[in-house]
Amino acid sequence: MTDRRTLVLASASPARLGLLRQAGLDPRVIVSGVDEDAINAATPGELALVLAEAKAAAVAAGLTDGELVIGCDSVLELDGLALGKPTDAADALARWRSMRGRSGVLRTGHCVIDTANGARTSATASTTVHFGTPDDAEIEAYVATGEPLHVAGAFTLDGRSAPFLAGIEGDHGNVIGLSLPLLRELLAGLDVRITDLWST
Repeated sequence: MTDRRTLVLASASPARLGLLRQAGLDPRVIVSGVDEDAINAATPGELALVLAEAKAAAVAAGLTDGELVIGCDSVLELDGLALGKPTDAADALARWRSMRGRSGVLRTGHCVIDTANGARTSATASTTVHFGTPDDAEIEAYVATGEPLHVAGAFTLDGRSAPFLAGIEGDHGNVIGLSLPLLRELLAGLDVRITDLWST
């Protein structure tokens, strides 16, 4: 049996932490502090990846004990635009009115950095999301909960907006914030088995 490596999640997202814990992992959480608004990219998928890499790199730069750092960032691609967290309640209302009855692609960038040697792997996971048709009253009630203000695309698969989603095509964890199958592949690219990181 190998000594278990320390895993660090470079994200404040409770949903991402929850996914990792459900998969038997128990990372330390260190928030990157990266200014997301200062980063641009040509496409939504590239933006998600660049943000994930920036978050992982910012946290990895302050570590010295050979930790494995995971950085993630999600955006919803709709009409070719990258939609992150809404700016306010009015923005969330407008988003939902434009999304209902349509489909978008949730893109989550993933980056893993091995601080023992500086090696890194990164990739973007994409999941198609089909939105249902909540009426205006339902949308207003949902926005009033405050939940959509804290998540990319103004919705989440594991919260109050779940009844307003007609279905998805792809990895459900990716919509929540992290693709565990992709994480396994990225770790393997660093010669790390995800089973060696299980906390129990």
